[in-house]
Amino acid sequence: MKNAIIFGGSGFIGGFFAQHLIENCSYKKIYILDIESPMDKESSFRKNQFLELKDKISFIKCDVRKSINWFPNEPIELIANFAAIHREPGHKDYEYFETNIKGAENVCEWATKISCKSIIFSSSISPYGIEDFEKNEESLPVPTTAYGSSKLVAEKIHINWQEKNIKDRTLVIVRPGVVFGPGEGGNVSRLIKAIKKRYFVYIGNQKIRKAGVYVKELSNAMTWCLNKAAASESKIVLFNMTMNPGPSIEEYANAILKALNKNYFFPRLPFSLLLLAAHLISLICWPLGIKHPFSPVRIIKLKRANEIKPKFLIDNNYKFLFDLDNALLDWKKDCPQEW
Repeated sequence: MKNAIIFGGSGFIGGFFAQHLIENCSYKKIYILDIESPMDKESSFRKNQFLELKDKISFIKCDVRKSINWFPNEPIELIANFAAIHREPGHKDYEYFETNIKGAENVCEWATKISCKSIIFSSSISPYGIEDFEKNEESLPVPTTAYGSSKLVAEKIHINWQEKNIKDRTLVIVRPGVVFGPGEGGNVSRLIKAIKKRYFVYIGNQKIRKAGVYVKELSNAMTWCLNKAAASESKIVLFNMTMNPGPSIEEYANAILKALNKNYFFPRLPFSLLLLAAHLISLICWPLGIKHPFSPVRIIKLKRANEIKPKFLIDNNYKFLFDLDNALLDWKKDCPQEW
């Protein structure tokens, strides 16, 4: 029986990964180190997820931007570092660097102090930049945002930790696309809501591909790659995490309709018209403090392809557990209130 630490474990991915470690990987104790308790989350699903595992999960308040002064009483076999500021838009540039880089430095320093020999670090596909062609793990990263740049630097910090003791330290770096599932509250949740409420439209983006992965698939792939890394000579794996291929906007929309058992027609609007409307809505709502889903930044992202190939997984014969249809149906089964 093993013990693990999940930094940023109160988040969406952290809850599922803790559950995966306990139910599938023989971990007896999971420590969640986060600035916010799981019980402070808005999602009732995410709260219940932790309550169901409360005998095996302990929460420790921790800000990774500062030196970490808490220490466990038992050996820790695995550290998962999911602590990050990631939502775009939503933060000032310096906030991404402050949390993502200082956090990486402090987590790696702490891992050395407690003699933990395995780290999983959740990066992002953002370091690849926005060039409109397919990228894989061998592609040169060219980040164009503060978030992408900070994640690339954080990767290097974790690699530096591993290279100081290559024989004994194992590192997995995962670059996931859009991660979706119960309690997510992000891009795919907004898409489901838009389709349910009949305000989803195409803007000439039907065939644009968006790298994405179901959260349970991500959890499984991370531990699968950890075993691969441990058995390798280099003791390190960096891999992209997305369905293969990443679904198009049209495929996402049709799969959601199928899960909803609906058959709607989606109107088509010019991109420029929708972008203008988004700017006008933001102009009106911003001074009033009104939140809305029509951010111009998000509208622009709808026209931007994220064509990411999970080359490492393909080359090493990883067996995917979910396709898009099965993932959405599993989500609906686990959390019908979000559908």
